[in-house]
Amino acid sequence: MIATSRQTRDGSRGGKSGTGSSLADFEHPLEMLHACHDRIAAQCETLRRLAAHLPTHGSDAQAQQAASNVMRYFDGAGRHHHEDEEQDLFPRMIAAAHGQNVERVALLVSELQREHRDMEQMWDGIRDTLEKIAHGESTPLAEIEVNRFCTLYHTHIAIEKANMIPLAAMLLGEDDLSQVGRAMAARRGVRP
Repeated sequence: MIATSRQTRDGSRGGKSGTGSSLADFEHPLEMLHACHDRIAAQCETLRRLAAHLPTHGSDAQAQQAASNVMRYFDGAGRHHHEDEEQDLFPRMIAAAHGQNVERVALLVSELQREHRDMEQMWDGIRDTLEKIAHGESTPLAEIEVNRFCTLYHTHIAIEKANMIPLAAMLLGEDDLSQVGRAMAARRGVRP
């Protein structure tokens, strides 16, 4: 089976985040970002399964559904995730940094933003192929491109989990986190 599980309106699956916490909501934006990482990893796994499925089964109904689901995720929740970080979290982290953390935060943010651009560029090429598959065209999905995209995301997520989220938790106060959460909710059209 290729397809991923169904998602709620905000792009989440509900339930617990990868931290083992059930606090993945807009009142807990760092946990929400962490939970989104888990969903991104699941979408990448779907992409890999889809690439392996196509040579044998072509753009059958299952492939079409998987392609549509992955496009919907990365066009919506995946895009919002990058915006959450770049428009709301990163500026607050930079403003809150002091002492030796100023350079650390600046370098981390610069690297993460560069990776976002790289992933977005890779996504454009993959998305074009997924669009064709979703419409039933028998088009191969290059496993090498999918693996590059998914590997970059895997590495990116590992950096964010190990560095960005703990650093944000250390630097940002309750008011900053509340503002980030409200902005995340507004971006998705959800009232907090």
